[in-house]
Order: sequence, then C-alpha cells, then structure tokens
Amino acid sequence: MAVSGVWSVVLCCCTFRYYYAPDAAASLDPMRPTPALAAGRRTVASFLSSTEWMLPSPATRVHTISVLPSRPEFTFSNLTPPLRNGGGNGGETGNPRFQIVRDDLLHPLANGNKARKFDALLPVLRHCGATDIVTCGGCQSAHAAAVAVHCAEWGIRPHILLRGEQLDVPTGYNLISLMFGNVTYASRSLYAQRDEMLYEHAIKVAGSSGTVMWADEVIGKDLGVDTIDGNGSRRVMIVKEGAGSVQALLGVMRLLEYLSGLTLFGKDEKVHMVVDSGTGTTAVGLALGAVCLGLPWRVTGVMLADTLERYKQRERSLVSDFEKVFPEIYHGMVEDATHDNLVQWVERFSPRRFGKVLDGEIAMCRQVAQQTGILLDPMYTLASWEQAVDLCCGDSEDKVLMIHTGGTLGLFGLAQRYSPQFTTGEQS
Repeated sequence: MAVSGVWSVVLCCCTFRYYYAPDAAASLDPMRPTPALAAGRRTVASFLSSTEWMLPSPATRVHTISVLPSRPEFTFSNLTPPLRNGGGNGGETGNPRFQIVRDDLLHPLANGNKARKFDALLPVLRHCGATDIVTCGGCQSAHAAAVAVHCAEWGIRPHILLRGEQLDVPTGYNLISLMFGNVTYASRSLYAQRDEMLYEHAIKVAGSSGTVMWADEVIGKDLGVDTIDGNGSRRVMIVKEGAGSVQALLGVMRLLEYLSGLTLFGKDEKVHMVVDSGTGTTAVGLALGAVCLGLPWRVTGVMLADTLERYKQRERSLVSDFEKVFPEIYHGMVEDATHDNLVQWVERFSPRRFGKVLDGEIAMCRQVAQQTGILLDPMYTLASWEQAVDLCCGDSEDKVLMIHTGGTLGLFGLAQRYSPQFTTGEQS
C-alpha cells in the first residue's frame, strides 16, 4: 500500500510553525487496549509515524480560555502565558474554561483543518506522480487557497475553479488563490455539475499526452513514480471540493495523537472536542482517531452546510472507505452499528442558510479578538466557539477542547459584503 512504508525522499513545505511543547510525552493508557495492526503487530501510532507528511510536525499551540460571567452575555480571558504577562481581570479562578487548539497558527496563509486534510493527502498524490492538481471552491474558498499554496510549495501546479465572477478588488482567500494558483472562474450553472466541470478542466490541463485521475482513486494503490512515462507528459489529479477524502482523515488523526500526548490532558481524562463542520471530514477524523487510539474522547460537530441526514450519510461513507483502504488500522475497532454514531452532530445555536452572517456576530468576533487575541470568523469558528462556551458552562465534567479550523482570511471577503459592520464605532 502506498502509505504503509517510509519513502526515501521527504520534502518539507515552507511553513512558519508555532509549537506547544509538552514537558514530556504522556504515555497512553486508554480505557480500552490500543489496537494492533495486522502486519507485524504495529500500533496505530507506529503506522502514523511511518507515513510521509506534508507538515514537518503535528505540533500546535493549545490555549486556555476562561469564561467570565457578565451582562448581557459573557466576557473572556486568555489564560495562556505569555499572553497574560501577569495581567488579566483577576477573578478567573473557579470560572468555567475550555482549551482551544490554535491550528489557525499552522501556516501564515493556509492553515487550520485545510492543512490537516492535506497533511497525508498531498504526499500520496506526489508519490503517484502528480504534476498538476485541479480543484474547485467558492470565490472565497479557504480550501481552494490551501490547495494553491501547498501545491506551489511542493512543486505541483495548482489549477483552481472558482464559482462566480472575478471580484473588482481581489482580497482574502480569493487573492491568495490568484497569487499561488491558476484560477478560472466558473458560472454558477456550470459549477452546479462539479464533477463534470472538474473532469473536463482536468482533460484540458492534461492535453493529448497526459493522464487524468481522481485523487480518491489512487489512495491505497501502489502507483509509484516509476510508472510515469518519461516523455514529460502531465499527470493531473482531481481533488474534490473540500478535500473530504479518506486519506484526509489521517492528518486529523495525527493531530489527535499529538494532543493526546500532551501533559495538559490526563492519560484517562475524558475530553469533549468541538469542531465546526462544513463537509464533516475533520469531525469524523477526530472521532475515528479517538477510537483507533483507544481514547475516552468524544466529538461534537457543529453542522454548517447541510442536513443531519447528509452529515450522517457522509460519516458512514468515510468510515466505510476507511475500513476498505486501511483495514490494518480499522481491524474491527468500529462496530457496524456505530458507523453513523461516532460524531454527535448538532445545529449551531442560530441556524441559517450557509454563508449568511447574522447581526451581532461580527461584533462578537471583534470582542473575542480584543479580549483573547484569537481571531474567529462568523461563518465557521464562531459556531464552535459558542458550542465550547455552552459546554464548559454546563454540568459536564469532561474537559472541553475546541479545534480552531482557521479560515480567518475569509473576514476580508466578509468586510466587502458586510462593510457597515466593520466600520469604526464606539467600542468598550
């Protein structure tokens, strides 16, 4: 299998990395035994360590947020040194608190769960000889921008199909896609048939002598670089919108393995993870990782873009694909009856059509930024922040852990659409 061994060449993308360094790696002593791989009785951790990754390290910062009672809502304080510098409001002792994984700091431009999804996917595509990658997204797609940036860093030509029309003033993720990728704008009617649109564009990129493959088709197959023709022809790989493939789950599982080894979390401590969910891939990866690593951790995914049944359907599909591609990891660890019960899917507190921002949400993001130094966006991460606040203020004894999925450059696009809410006004 293409990802089961250590490859001889490992290229590191150019990233700025922010580390949270534990005092010592905590030993895993989960409530259930760590499952063994079929081949050689290797552990899941051993499998992850033998995989080639895009990110040089899984390390990330974890901040602690204190929730202070206030009127009419809450105020917040970041308890993480050196941010406090001995200051703060005082009175945080005994107040509810939660941890937040600062994956928004993984990369200056393409971070969060987008980088985690590509952590294991991009090396496989390069190993299979990808010269070009074709993908698509909305005009301000963080996914499209991440593909453009990371492909450029790895010497692969990115081709981005963006829905809609070119902006008068490119900004945010749209600007990043334009700078790093080869962008083509697609009408909304054309974009409605995404698969056909992607394939036809990939055929054009490949030319008469090139080949076209879907990224999902090469995962788990041995299509090494020695199979490439020596005539310089292109091998074009198509990555679907959102990169919600089974290979993307591994990068999220790698993150979970790292977090579980931090001294911040006790070896038997119950942790309740919260993540905003577009495709739901990140939430499923976290839940699968908890099962495969034998951790008493659970996952709540805040639904943003679809119905409950569609998220459950997506969960079943990813788990089934994971079992087929990585049977030596899966190895019966997830019972059939739990295929659609790994993740607890919930609505955000103020449901709405995807892409809509409600009054007061940009102001809330501004409040959080000013009080904690953490930048949220109202479409994605604000939803998981609200869920984490609600959980840590409830009766549960689980430690609450929010995954910051990045996406903050999307604020640049929102500032054009909702400009009155970004104007200077009297602020406390």
